Amino acid sequence: MLLPVLGRRLVIVSDAHLGAVPEATEAALLRFLEAVPGLGDGLLVNGDLFDFWFAYRRAIPRAGFRVASALATLGRRLPVLLTGGNHDRWGDSFWDREAGLRFGADGLRFRLGDRDGFALHGDGVAEQRWSGRLLHRITRHPVTVAGFRALPADLGFWLVDRMSGRLADDTRDAAVLDRAAAAQREWAERRLQDEPGLHLLVMGHTHRPCVAEPEPGRWYLNPGAWADGFRYAVATPEGATLHRFEG
Repeated sequence: MLLPVLGRRLVIVSDAHLGAVPEATEAALLRFLEAVPGLGDGLLVNGDLFDFWFAYRRAIPRAGFRVASALATLGRRLPVLLTGGNHDRWGDSFWDREAGLRFGADGLRFRLGDRDGFALHGDGVAEQRWSGRLLHRITRHPVTVAGFRALPADLGFWLVDRMSGRLADDTRDAAVLDRAAAAQREWAERRLQDEPGLHLLVMGHTHRPCVAEPEPGRWYLNPGAWADGFRYAVATPEGATLHRFEG
């Protein structure tokens, strides 16, 4: 499969958790999506856009319609990539076929200018508690996915409304999150060392923004969480910068 080519300015957003945050967070994201063409040449949504998303063969979550529609509209103007997170990995073929975007449940490779990049959400990489590691395995398992898909859509979405907070290690302990962010950065730097042709590695999940250049011209980037103050990032072949959306 050919790698998506994204021009020279890639706008990156992650961890909006729509459905579990105030409506103002979604409204700001919709304004942000309208502004993206003025900010860059392409958009990467790097997991956990929704607090839960599951595409049945004939149904999608009703709560996600406005953002899904805005992404599909934006995708007609510039390349839009989505990766799956621990809350919204189960996109099936919806994003590619119906929305016309490029979706990777477990990550995506791309070309940014003349450089190679790789994006993955990051769950399962640096979990600090055994419960997080266990849930990572359970929610990815084919038997779990098939079992949920066998439920009627209304029942499945009803169940998730009552347990979506358990789809991840949802600790709010700042020290635990800081350790996870440090472990994630160490993992990313090892991955960059092991893959010399990779110039940009993008991750999310920890909600901790970070730009690091472990080797000249090679970058690790975490844009932070949109849910925490409308954070996003812009990456170019020369590096990356962190931003907050003020629109």
